[in-house]
Amino acid sequence: MIMTDVRNIVRVSKVTKVFKLGKVNVDALKGVDLQIAAGEYLSIMGPSGSGKSTLFNMIGGLDKPTSGKVFIDEVDIAQLDAYELAWLRCRKIGYIFQTFNIIQVMTALENVTLPMIFGGVNNDEAVERGIKLLETVGLGDRFRHRPFELSGGQQQRVAIARALANDPAIILADEPTGNLDLKTGEEIIMLLKDLSQERNVTIISATHDIKMLDISDRVVWIRDGRVDKIEKRDQLSISVCQIEEKI
Repeated sequence: MIMTDVRNIVRVSKVTKVFKLGKVNVDALKGVDLQIAAGEYLSIMGPSGSGKSTLFNMIGGLDKPTSGKVFIDEVDIAQLDAYELAWLRCRKIGYIFQTFNIIQVMTALENVTLPMIFGGVNNDEAVERGIKLLETVGLGDRFRHRPFELSGGQQQRVAIARALANDPAIILADEPTGNLDLKTGEEIIMLLKDLSQERNVTIISATHDIKMLDISDRVVWIRDGRVDKIEKRDQLSISVCQIEEKI
């Protein structure tokens, strides 16, 4: 990505997170600083227990830091009340999860239009936009199908279309290829990259998938609750074996 727009859409400042497990305090994040540009494709990588999922949840407003601040478009999301935070999640952020999290009793179209209905879009417009989004992700002929009638890759495409429902500025993808086979995972990765470029959407992925390195603008390596290093794609000089040791 050529960074013609250097506006930061996400800014994480001195964020810590402490979890209490019985009588023991666990420091999941230890003073993380991070800036993410609008339109950037960023991958957060690190071993299990490193804090990458905790950081991901902070950015998405799914959890609050113990100390420090998270800004979305320079709005401190920790200061938002429940209604304001729900509005931000609905309008600014799309979520993609490893387990798809689509509703089993709903059709693909109903799953995609649900966020639009919550966002106040009338039904006819929601249906029209939903069909177009499913066409965008290659499922225009499957909009009436329910999840049990779709493959894992198709279900993840529904989840991607749903994430785009309200034209978000940010998509948060938590292990988006974790439950997919190699070929399908590659297709999902390229689909996300294409959508990022075509729509100038910021994509932030917490992942173990080394294939993400090929399409990420930057990779943030998290270790022991801290940012270990940040590398641009053209600066990466690491082998697959080294990556597997890290993760």
